[in-house]
Amino acid sequence: MRLIYSLAWWFALPLVLLRLFVRGRKEPGYRLHIAERLGFYDDVPYDGSTPLLWVHAVSVGETRAAQPLIDALLAAYPDHQLLLTHMTPTGRATGKDLFGKQPRVLQSYLPYDTGWMVGRFLRAFQPRICVLMETEVWPNVMAQCTRYDVPVALVNARLSERSLKKALKFPSLFVEAAAAMSCVAAQTESDAQRVKQLGAPDVHVTGSIKFDVTPPPEMLQRGALLRTQFGPRKVFACANTRDGEEVLILDALLAVNRPDILLMIVPRHPQRFDDVAHMVQARGLSLARRSTAGTAPLDANVRVFLGDSMGEMFAYYSACDLAFVGGSLLPLGGHNLIEASAVGKPVLVGPHTFNFADAAENAIAAGGAMRVANAADLWQQAIRLLDDDVARQAMGLKAQYFAQQHGGATRRTMSLLMPLIK
Repeated sequence: MRLIYSLAWWFALPLVLLRLFVRGRKEPGYRLHIAERLGFYDDVPYDGSTPLLWVHAVSVGETRAAQPLIDALLAAYPDHQLLLTHMTPTGRATGKDLFGKQPRVLQSYLPYDTGWMVGRFLRAFQPRICVLMETEVWPNVMAQCTRYDVPVALVNARLSERSLKKALKFPSLFVEAAAAMSCVAAQTESDAQRVKQLGAPDVHVTGSIKFDVTPPPEMLQRGALLRTQFGPRKVFACANTRDGEEVLILDALLAVNRPDILLMIVPRHPQRFDDVAHMVQARGLSLARRSTAGTAPLDANVRVFLGDSMGEMFAYYSACDLAFVGGSLLPLGGHNLIEASAVGKPVLVGPHTFNFADAAENAIAAGGAMRVANAADLWQQAIRLLDDDVARQAMGLKAQYFAQQHGGATRRTMSLLMPLIK
């Protein structure tokens, strides 16, 4: 089956490269560093003289989540370099924002999952360990790591019931891959049980590393400046929104007559910034954009502020009074609500949070988050909280306590990784 899988990759490769070119029209980053995706790393400044640790974080969310662990690895192994790999340009850009000033951190793309390309990658870098973030399990990566005696750890692991069922349809691929893992650090007991069903041999529950992410002081300062720029109005942030959600949120906004509330939308994917701006303008709503607003006070007639920048999520959350975390109004699984909670902001989520089920339910149980049924309910609850300073601030304190209460996953994960590093 793995041979068929590898051949499928080779046959699909022309279409995959064409897709990079097409996506590059809106996101030029997809047209850069293509050689790395094919297993060639001449442009990565690594000469092999220093032992290297490898962490793979596919995109933005995984890269942000990896920050506490990467910091811990760099501190524990001062004579090592660290290679951070990605699959998306936005993930790579996030890694550069977080670690661009750290000379011991290198970045590249992970090659496509063929044995030949992954083998070239492993021979080029000879990593002492492979640390995969969250859900990234690739059959040929696992097989080649076994061949080259590289221990593999899946950390901050999460696996939904839906993903487990899909993987079990191809047991000779994914069960074999799971069995090759040296250890798994799962976010929750439910995740651990599902990973065990997939066949991983050494599974531990360590919690989510995302609880250990500390809001950078620089981002909090930016948030304070944004808040001053926004003026006295209450600010409702809808963050990490996905395609289809902004339409629902904007149409529901039109149904409420509250110009005293500033809606801040921060789309999940940067290639959609212009599309969301057009949606706002098509509804006759006055718009300001982070990229062009400068530092002048926002005009009181502006109804929507578009957060069209990367790497400023903590600033956006700290500048708002109330946050909605997207990907949850539609059946997309939701996104990380911990960042908003960490800066003491009450959180609203939609009905679909299966990717972060435990975190969402625990935040709701702690009183720091609330679930809404749809966009109309979203605005109804938002207005209720924005009009009630006492209830909103109490909910924000509970959200912050919830975030602080669940820390420590990085330390527990490091205790599993250190015995594996040669």
